Amino acid sequence: MNYDTLAVLAGLPEDPHGAVGLPIYAVAAYGFKTLEEGAERFASGEGYVYARQKDPTTRALEERLKALEEALDAVALATGQAATFAALLALLRPGDEVVAAKGLFGQTIGLFNQVLAPWGVRVRYVDPAPEAVREALTERTRLVFVEIVANPALLVPDLEALATLAEERGVALVVDNTFGAAGALAKPLRWGAHAVVQSLTKWASGHGSVLGGAALSRETELWGRFPQFLEPDLKGQVPWEALGPRCFPERVRTLGLSLAGMALSPFNAYLLFQGLETVALRVRRMSETALRLAEALRGHPKVKALRYPWLPDDPAYPHARKYLAAGGGIFTLDLGSLEAASRFLRTIRLLKAPNVGDARTLLVHPWTTTHSRLKEEARLEAGVTPGLVRVSVGLEDAGDLEALFREALAAV
Repeated sequence: MNYDTLAVLAGLPEDPHGAVGLPIYAVAAYGFKTLEEGAERFASGEGYVYARQKDPTTRALEERLKALEEALDAVALATGQAATFAALLALLRPGDEVVAAKGLFGQTIGLFNQVLAPWGVRVRYVDPAPEAVREALTERTRLVFVEIVANPALLVPDLEALATLAEERGVALVVDNTFGAAGALAKPLRWGAHAVVQSLTKWASGHGSVLGGAALSRETELWGRFPQFLEPDLKGQVPWEALGPRCFPERVRTLGLSLAGMALSPFNAYLLFQGLETVALRVRRMSETALRLAEALRGHPKVKALRYPWLPDDPAYPHARKYLAAGGGIFTLDLGSLEAASRFLRTIRLLKAPNVGDARTLLVHPWTTTHSRLKEEARLEAGVTPGLVRVSVGLEDAGDLEALFREALAAV
């Protein structure tokens, strides 16, 4: 089945009452009829015990995500940040090293620098080109971390080449697929990524109304090379022998949900499950509008530079055409200075907010908001300049949006 069909059918559970849609299981605990049944659920992990680990509503969301991303399994968590943290916890130990792309989402950099670094994990930030990544790999490297589309630099890595390198060196390729819109725009696992993390708050939600995240993985023999999957657990089982490739998502579930408690509410899972039903439609519409705006505004005399991956002269174009189903709903304008950006944002009659993937067009000034905690040098390396404005295109009429942009640019 293609994506649009799976988006509305995958994950729907059989309901004893014939409900057409997903019921919300708003309970904390699940009972057992006998001592033996309870013991079996705790021993096997099958069925439901306590909502912190899993519940039927959230499990339906995971099944839908698994189908849309072509994954072996999916684990839904409270936020995208929680998903990234849990996936990294599952794969890293003190003394390990990570090769990470320059210009990552600011909070991901904060996670690496403020949480994992004091814990004893070294992170090397490099250009995500395969040659640069190869040079940065050492015997201690456990994973390579990149974004499907850098935010806000809008560069797209060569996933296939990075996956080949990762397989060759026995390290995991982990991709933040938030800008891949839950598989509607990009499916990194198809190109060889071992695991994917993402925020569901963005395109999956579609209305900026709910937080959520997910970690997913594919069939792979790689986990058999990680010591944490080869050592007996508290039950005396060796995870790789007992679970095979599922040992990674199960470790994410144990660490992120059972122990760290970063659980997704069943109410949020219900809303995200519904949001996924229209994500492909929204992404197509947003991509069409973003391309129209990019083509209309790139030659404007007030625009110093414009970036959009689907423009033939954009640096990301070759990889964007290979790995993305469309150009996406994000483009950036560089107006040349902080003053010009301030005047533009003060004038434009659209919402200003630090989110993307919303049904409404949202603008933000990364220099003073999302990347403001980074040093100036790091901001510039991430493609963030004082005059840069990031635009997340919504579902408004394309002609209306173009008129609003031209009106605001006239005031710069």
